[in-house]
Amino acid sequence: MNISEIKLKHPKHWRNSSAIRILAADAVHAAASGHQGMPIGMADVATVLFQNHLKFDAKNPDWADRDRFILSAGHGSMLIYSLLHLTGYEDMTMEEIKNFRQWGAKTAGHPEYGHAKGIETTTGPLGQGISNAVGFAMAEQSLQSRYGKKIVDHYTYVIAGDGCLMEGVSQEAITLAGKQKLNKLIVMWDDNNISIDGEINISDITDQQKRFESAGWSVFAINGHDPHEIDIALTNAKKSTKPSMIACKTTIAVGVEGVENTAGGHGYNIKDPQLAQMRKLYEWPYPKYEIPNDVKDAWLEIGSKGSIARNEWNERFLNLSKSKQADFNRVMNLETPKKLSAAIKRLKKEISENMPKMATRKSSQTALEVINPIMQETIGGSADLTGSNNTITKGMKCFDADNRDGRHVAYGIREHGMAAAMNGMVLHGGVRPYGGTFMCFTDYARPSMRLAALMKIPVVYVYTHDSIGLGEDGPTHQPVEHLAISRATPNTWVFRPADTVETAEAWELAVTTKTTPSVLSLTRQGLRTVRTNHTNKNMVSMGAYVLADAVAKRKVILIASGSEVEIALDAKTQLESEGIGTRVVSMPCMELFAEQDETYRRRVLPAGPVRVGIEAAVQQGWDKWLTGERGKHNKSAFIGMDSFGASAPAEELYLKFGITAEGVIKAAKDLL
Repeated sequence: MNISEIKLKHPKHWRNSSAIRILAADAVHAAASGHQGMPIGMADVATVLFQNHLKFDAKNPDWADRDRFILSAGHGSMLIYSLLHLTGYEDMTMEEIKNFRQWGAKTAGHPEYGHAKGIETTTGPLGQGISNAVGFAMAEQSLQSRYGKKIVDHYTYVIAGDGCLMEGVSQEAITLAGKQKLNKLIVMWDDNNISIDGEINISDITDQQKRFESAGWSVFAINGHDPHEIDIALTNAKKSTKPSMIACKTTIAVGVEGVENTAGGHGYNIKDPQLAQMRKLYEWPYPKYEIPNDVKDAWLEIGSKGSIARNEWNERFLNLSKSKQADFNRVMNLETPKKLSAAIKRLKKEISENMPKMATRKSSQTALEVINPIMQETIGGSADLTGSNNTITKGMKCFDADNRDGRHVAYGIREHGMAAAMNGMVLHGGVRPYGGTFMCFTDYARPSMRLAALMKIPVVYVYTHDSIGLGEDGPTHQPVEHLAISRATPNTWVFRPADTVETAEAWELAVTTKTTPSVLSLTRQGLRTVRTNHTNKNMVSMGAYVLADAVAKRKVILIASGSEVEIALDAKTQLESEGIGTRVVSMPCMELFAEQDETYRRRVLPAGPVRVGIEAAVQQGWDKWLTGERGKHNKSAFIGMDSFGASAPAEELYLKFGITAEGVIKAAKDLL
C-alpha cells in the first residue's frame, strides 16, 4: 500500500478509513489485549462497503430487509465496533469503545450476538461467521420466495481471514453455498498472508481463488487498499449469478512501524511510540478517542442514507394484506401459530388411544407431519440421512437453486456446515430450522451447537440412532457419551422421549422457545407407547414426572429416559408382583426438571426409597438425581454404559451390557 498515493487520490476516503484504524489501535492499546492488525488492514474495504454498498439504517438496526454484515474474522472485533460507533448505532457509544474487552461492556473481545445492534452473529471461533452466512443467504432466498422481492431483497456480506478459510467447516460452507448458487452472498477475504505463527506458507499452500472457483463461486482479485478497485469488485459481485469471493490483497497493520506485514501486527503489539508514529503518518493530530467533525459527519451520513430505502420498504410492506403483514411479523419474531397447541393435543390423544409401537425417529416425523403444515417457516434437512432421520414430511420439496420455496435441504455429509447454516437461518429471522444426523455425529457439529446455546437461538437438532439400540453398525456409530456432552452445555435442552406422545411434546417445546436450542435424542428401534392415559398438559415441559406410581408401599423409584422407560415399567411389574412398591419416573429432559421448583421436584423424587437410574449411556450427569435431590449414595444405582458398545443385534447388546428389566430388579433388590 502506497499511503501517500491513497491520501492524494482519495483524501476523503483516507480520512474516513483512518478513523477506523486509529480507534482500533487506541482501544487495543488501552485494553492491552486484542487484535488491531486486521481492522487496520481491512479499513479500506469496510469503508467502501459501508459507504457505497451496504443497505442499512443505523437508527433502525432491526429493519428486516437490511443487508447483513458478518465479521467472520471476529478477532478483529474493533473493526465492527468502530463501524457501528461511527455510523451512529445508538448503543455503540464512545464509552463502549473505551471499555473494549472490559467487564460488562458491549465491546467483548469477539463480537457477541445480543450485546449490541448490528452484530448479526457471534464470531471468533474461526470459520463460523462465513458458515453462518450461508444460512443467512438461504433464509433470505426462502423468505423472498414466500413474501416477494419487494419485501425481501438483500445481500449478506462477510469479511473472512485466512484462519476462517483454513477451518474445515469453511469447506462445508463454501461447497454448500456453491451448490445452492447463493448469489446474494459476498465474501471479502482479507488476503494478508499472515497468521499468528507467521506467514501463511509455513502452514498452508492452498490456492484459495481456485478453491472457490471449483466450488461454483465467482472470484475477483483486487488491491484491498484501493477504494476504486474495491468498489468495482463489489459492484460486479452483486451482478453475479453465483456466490462471490473477493480476494482483497492487504497489508496487516499497514503503516505501523515494526509490525506492518508481520505476525507481530496481528495482536497487541502497538505501544505508545507507534501510536504517535501512526498519527503522524496518517495525519491524525487528534487526541485518543476524538473523531474530527468532518469525519464524524461523513460517517453519520453513511449511517443514515439507508433511511430512504427503509421508508420505501415500509410503504411496500403496508401494501401487503393485513394477514400477510401479520404473518411476516410473526415469523420474524419467532412467534408460534396459536393453532399449533391444539394440533399437538389431538395427536397426543390419538397416540394414547391407538398405542402404536414406533421408533422415536418415526415419532418425530409423525409430529413434524402436524407441525410443518402449520409452521410454514420451518426448514428441515439432513446430513445425507433423510431416510434414517425422518426429517422430511408429505408435500415438502427440496430447497435448491431452482426451488427456493422448498423446505428441506439436502445438506450432504456436512454436519458442521449444516449446524452453522441453521444458526445463520435463525439469526437472519423468519426461519425455524431443524437438521438431522446420527446422534454419534454431534461430535462433528459441536462448535456450532455450542454457539447456538451461547447466542440463545432456538435451533433444533434431530439426532437419531441414539444408543446401542441402533445395533449392528457397532461402536463407531453407537453414542454413549454424547448425551452427557450435550447436557453439559449451558442453555441446551436435551430431550430423550420415551414414545410418540413424549416426542410430540418435545417438539412442541422445541418450536415454541425463542432462546434455547434443542437436541432430540431419538431411537432407531421401535418403542411401545407408555403414555396411555391422555392429558392435555405437556408433561415433558416438567422435565420429569411420575409415569406409573407404586401400588404397594413405595420402596423403589426407577428413573429412566427414552428407550429405557419401557424397561423400567417391565421391572416395576415384576417388583410389584413381589410386594415391592415401585414408582417409575420418566425423565425426558433433565434441564427442564432442574428448572422446576423444589416442591415439585420433591414430589417426584421424595426422600426414602432407593433409586435406580436407567439409560443406555454413561452415568455422568445422573448423580444429581440419584445421590442428590434427597437421594443417597448407598441407596442408589445406575444401569447403563461404562464402555463403548459393540456390533450385534440390539436385543443381544442390551442383554450383554445388562440393560434389562432383570438387571434393574437385581440392582433394586441389592439396594434394599
